[in-house]
Amino acid sequence: MNFRFRSYYIYVAVVFIGLIYILRLREIQVLDDKYSLIAEKISLRKQTIYPQRGLILDRNKKLMVYNEPVYDLMLSVPIKLQDIDTSEFCRLIEIERTEFDKRLEKAKKTAYHGKAIFTKNVSNIIFARLQERLYEYKGFFFEIRQDRNYKYNSSSHVLGYLGEITRNDLESQQESYYEQGDFMGKNGIEKFYEEYLRGEKGESYFYVDKFGVNKGIYKEGKLDVDPKDGNNLFLSLDIDLQQYGEGLLDNKMGSVVALDPKTGEILALISSPFFDPANFNIQNRSKHYADALMDPTKPMFNRAVSAPYPPGSTFKPIMALIGLQDGAIYPETHFGCPGYYRLGRRIIKCHGHTFNTSLERSIASSCNTYYCNTFKAMMQSDKYANTEAAYNSWRNYLESFGLGQELGVDVSGEFKGWLKDASFYDRMHGKGSWNYSRIISLSFGQGELGMTPIQMANVAAIIANRGHYYTPHVVHRIEGVNEIPEKYRVKHRTMISPTTFDPVIRGMLLVNESGTAAGVSIKGINIAGKTGTVQNPHGKNHAAYMAFAPAENPRIAIAVIVEEAGYGATWAAPIANLMIEHYLKPDSVEGSSRSYLETRLREANLIPEKFIRKSVTSLNAD
Repeated sequence: MNFRFRSYYIYVAVVFIGLIYILRLREIQVLDDKYSLIAEKISLRKQTIYPQRGLILDRNKKLMVYNEPVYDLMLSVPIKLQDIDTSEFCRLIEIERTEFDKRLEKAKKTAYHGKAIFTKNVSNIIFARLQERLYEYKGFFFEIRQDRNYKYNSSSHVLGYLGEITRNDLESQQESYYEQGDFMGKNGIEKFYEEYLRGEKGESYFYVDKFGVNKGIYKEGKLDVDPKDGNNLFLSLDIDLQQYGEGLLDNKMGSVVALDPKTGEILALISSPFFDPANFNIQNRSKHYADALMDPTKPMFNRAVSAPYPPGSTFKPIMALIGLQDGAIYPETHFGCPGYYRLGRRIIKCHGHTFNTSLERSIASSCNTYYCNTFKAMMQSDKYANTEAAYNSWRNYLESFGLGQELGVDVSGEFKGWLKDASFYDRMHGKGSWNYSRIISLSFGQGELGMTPIQMANVAAIIANRGHYYTPHVVHRIEGVNEIPEKYRVKHRTMISPTTFDPVIRGMLLVNESGTAAGVSIKGINIAGKTGTVQNPHGKNHAAYMAFAPAENPRIAIAVIVEEAGYGATWAAPIANLMIEHYLKPDSVEGSSRSYLETRLREANLIPEKFIRKSVTSLNAD
């Protein structure tokens, strides 16, 4: 009895398992097109359909970057070309027969997913000429991709450019999105926002015969996938302000960064010399890339985010804030200045001004002596055990301003600047063997201290905000995305109390009223600024300036560096103040009494002679 029941259960189990196998086999063979596709892969080809890359627009919705088609002439693999008039084909695509044979051999070696590139970036003329006769050349077909074109010859260091994916890119990608021959963002925001801009590729499947000739759509297109276009990107840049600033900085080496202090949005980011972004799209880069790399002025180097400069006297408002917060000085503190600061046998020169200098006047007249005394008072304060402890506290203040570290801007190539820790001076002078006198030059922005222009502009924004900032960023809005990345919405607070800023801001207002920048002040706009003349061991001094305006309700914070130009008040301050006026009162400069200043800046060529000579030599080397 037990045996009969056991046999019955075994029989049922066998039938049940058999049914499962039958149903699964039917699913594989009939219902699942993917398995069917695999089974028929010898006679199938996949064609990639590239999406439209997202457009790039400025904060006022002015189109900056758009797409234009790029045609790649492809070849089906295995390659079995028959009955082709090779001579006529070569004439159509404008190559010699030897070049045809060379490309054919290369295609056989580089085939990928049943296809190979025969000619990259075919011109519109050749595409139109060949397209209507392509049926004569069985095995050849076109794939259409998107290259970039530009509405303005501007903003190249912000925008960046596309490039063909490399072997390293393919091997390191986290997802299997890219294939050999694809384009991707290589620099600037094209790289930073690649995930949003690129979109999603589509696919089309078709039958091919043994010669690789398209014989029709596979399964009526049931497996085809439509491409999804990339997200349009709205930048925080004001393209009018950007172009205006580029005109003022033309034929000079340096940088301008302008921010909205309320949001951290970058209004203008200029690195000079600049380059035409259209020269670096896919079709043109090979003609211009080598020349740009050889240029001694480094037009591809983004000085705005990558170049550290000693801040010079633009650092004095920061030093004043630290001194006030730390108790080394008070708003009423005065220091005598005979025109120098004596440190043993060493003399640190200063400008001629009132002997008994106040805090506000020390900023307006840029008094070195005042800040040497401030720094000394902090380094020798009884609240610290020794100089190293005092220095570490001073350094912590600076770090809260975002110095000595990357701010996290969404433009590639950011450098953290220079801000040495105490161990650096231990190695230089011996542990416990150094005091304030060894590092006194830090008090007025020289020595082992370096800020990038975007860090300097951010400091101006911090002072405008009385103690806080948002990470500078160039994205304003991503179409289809509710919010920009969270890190650009986080408020960062410094170690300086908001109430500490008032006397420093009053001093910065005096800079344009009666101080070092009075000659280039803007009527009707309260600008709080600070000039700087930065010592440069390799040539003339750099001109520097940072400012924000209007002081009562800041809408713009700005920093300007002009390399080897001399005084900050002569070159950097007028560029910044004109840009402030252009942004706040866009119609006020043209035709006004200040147009002379604009003309002087536009016409000035301040590129050092040594770079001009090198440039001419390198271009004529052959």
